[in-house]
Amino acid sequence: MKPPLPASRQDLAPDVLFEGRFLRVKRKDGWEYVDRCKTSGVVGILAITDHRELILVEQFRVPVNKRVIDIPAGLVGDIAGKETETPVEAAKRELLEETGYDAQRMEYLSEGPTSAGLSTELITLFRAGDLEKVSKGGGDESENIQVHVVPLAELKSWTEARRQEGCLVDYKVFAALYLEIS
Repeated sequence: MKPPLPASRQDLAPDVLFEGRFLRVKRKDGWEYVDRCKTSGVVGILAITDHRELILVEQFRVPVNKRVIDIPAGLVGDIAGKETETPVEAAKRELLEETGYDAQRMEYLSEGPTSAGLSTELITLFRAGDLEKVSKGGGDESENIQVHVVPLAELKSWTEARRQEGCLVDYKVFAALYLEIS
């Protein structure tokens, strides 16, 4: 394992290798990594109905070339005019947009890196409470999201069946549930 950078090198600015519409590739001390552009964070939402059903989303993800099952999630401050929204506001917005469920409460669960060896991205996880289905969901005009409401007692077999069909299951599903039970 490579030792941490000496204090004198930690403050060096990284080189920007490429900047696109959504991502910026940087290099620092020989390490290449990615920043997200035009956002202040990422949120993920653990949403469990009063009937002990987990609300999940499924959508095609280009980087892995497969459909992925995940908890509702999205970017903070990425919409013009909402650059200063808080993570809680973004979590409520993303849950409603993706699933059609409105949450009266958002409880902070945890924050951490999504892929510390690749990206500077940190995700803040919330537990949604007092849920009410108010619309169809499915995402915005650029998304094609399928909503799944899965009984917690059937989650293991349900996700395994989805894997057998060729879907990937994002580990945030299980990380968020772990935080719920611990």
